[in-house]
Amino acid sequence: MDERILATLSERFGFSEFRPGQDRVIEHLVAGRSSAAVFPTGGGKSLCYQLPALLLPGLTLVVSPLIALMKDQIDSLRARNINAARLDSSLTLDEYREVTQQARRGELKLLYVAPERFTNERFRELLAQVNVSLFAVDEAHCISEWGHNFRPDYLKLARFATECRADSVLALTATATPQVMEDMCRFFEIAPECAVRTPFYRSNLTLLGQPVAKSQRDSLLLQQLQSRERGPVIVYVTLQKTAERVAAFLASKGWPARAYHAGMDADPRSQVQDWFMASEDAIVVATIAFGMGIDKSNIRYVYHYNLPKSLENYSQEIGRAGRDGLTSICHMLFCTDDLSVLENFILGDTPDYESVASLVQELFAQGDELVVSQYSLSSRHDIRPLVVRTLITYLETSGYLDETTPIYSSYKFQPLTSSAEILSRFEGERREFLHNVFRCATKARTWFTIDLEVAAKRSGSDRGRIIRAFDYLVEQGLLELRPSGLMHRYRRIKMPESLADVAKDLHQRMVHREKRDLERLNEVVRLVTDPGCQVSRLSAHFGEPLDSDCGHCSHCLNAGVVATIPGRPASTIDEGIWQQAQAVRREHAAALASPNRFARFLCGISSPRLTQAKLSRHDLFGVFEAIPFVHVRERAEQQPIAPATPDF
Repeated sequence: MDERILATLSERFGFSEFRPGQDRVIEHLVAGRSSAAVFPTGGGKSLCYQLPALLLPGLTLVVSPLIALMKDQIDSLRARNINAARLDSSLTLDEYREVTQQARRGELKLLYVAPERFTNERFRELLAQVNVSLFAVDEAHCISEWGHNFRPDYLKLARFATECRADSVLALTATATPQVMEDMCRFFEIAPECAVRTPFYRSNLTLLGQPVAKSQRDSLLLQQLQSRERGPVIVYVTLQKTAERVAAFLASKGWPARAYHAGMDADPRSQVQDWFMASEDAIVVATIAFGMGIDKSNIRYVYHYNLPKSLENYSQEIGRAGRDGLTSICHMLFCTDDLSVLENFILGDTPDYESVASLVQELFAQGDELVVSQYSLSSRHDIRPLVVRTLITYLETSGYLDETTPIYSSYKFQPLTSSAEILSRFEGERREFLHNVFRCATKARTWFTIDLEVAAKRSGSDRGRIIRAFDYLVEQGLLELRPSGLMHRYRRIKMPESLADVAKDLHQRMVHREKRDLERLNEVVRLVTDPGCQVSRLSAHFGEPLDSDCGHCSHCLNAGVVATIPGRPASTIDEGIWQQAQAVRREHAAALASPNRFARFLCGISSPRLTQAKLSRHDLFGVFEAIPFVHVRERAEQQPIAPATPDF
């Protein structure tokens, strides 16, 4: 091994040896080869890019969707005198300017960004001026449609790595089946011999699964907490309102419990996170928004109050327990009432065929150059924004469209000094250019808005020059800048022979994804209900079957006795509530005439059209959330009503 690697490990990070797999990945990267790594949660993924960053000549760009990870790692790196920073919307003007200046001067070793940052024109301009040695992608399983958390933005990352001329790529994840690992290597062009997988199995985790009735779940959770030695606890739930309710229940019983979910503002979330990190017995009741990137080694218990959506989610969440190597308990409260809620989210996310067809029609009616707002498309066609992005990505991978540089339709800026003072700093053509640009802006109370296309035409320049000029003024502390109106641009490669066939294919792909997600949920059910060692079953799912039973899961501890699982609750639709809902449906026929949309409304699954019609705040929204979506939709199909003129 390169002596520099061992010296850096000891001198800069204070470790005498590597964890399993780290040395192989780091050797590949320092030698200029791309690598992929699948390490269990807490297995030391971050060192695989942090250490090479100190030995490589240029910048290490870390792409991660986890803001908490960025914050914690940057604080830790700076404590070791390693210059690291992040770019995100939480930075002040001065902080943003300082980070970009350090990147241009080559002073930064690591820069953390979210995948969405690549839609920012100014960021792409910055990368064109920076030497990127390593392009590290965390949560890289998101690139695979076979994974549990496919994100269309990730499909673009391989291209961005090429565009910024990165010398090598590192694809990292804690959860990848063999098929997902194949996808990661294929998309990022990583040689199979440079793909490293470390053992999934952790002997210090005790996996328990216990059937429970919905009415007894709170008391059982409380009982388990009382019967065990205190320590840091995460209780995972599905819904934000459940997080609030269970946290309040535990707090009322004298336990140090707080809720955490994506619906909270950033400051309260940060306060809960900091409180949890500093405590020896805190309980966080959280949705999956909590835990990713949280480096707390002594979490003693992870409870699943609600069922996880997949074995991948489950393994990631239990992986946060016992990172210090001491015994920790992962306890799943198996309640069949959860199945309808989880299934409803899966089924309600699939758009109607008519919505897909109208989206395809609009996209291919625009000519060879498309400039679209994905949020406007979402609103017009009643398809969730993430699904719109996914459908357009499918059109790209099928060879119909090719995305070009995204743009903002406008910028808002606030001068920090007078325009006369700004202009006085320039002479000749540059002064005239800025003067013409400023004349294109319209003023509100304190902020100016400028349409870049209009400004480019009037000033006789191009967008790029205007953006570079604004960036310079920001760096000089002369104005504050905010982009708005994100527009995605595409070039049409070919016209489909049949728009209807393309729409059918796209819709069918969404239906297939729906079936895969339902199967993932069924895998969770089988983990608890089928006979056999649960740890061995979980390990086999990730391509690593154990040679023998683990000896410390529910199956092994109970001598192979399979727990009795109560049947799913009867799905009875209250007739009185149904008639009330039908009246609402007639009143809002434009939004609710479709059986699918009406079922979404009753099962509590929001959509753009429901939001526009303000039906997501209606008293009957989600009234049948515990009833299977398919049952509600079938009933809606039996009693159709005619659509009406839009009421929004």
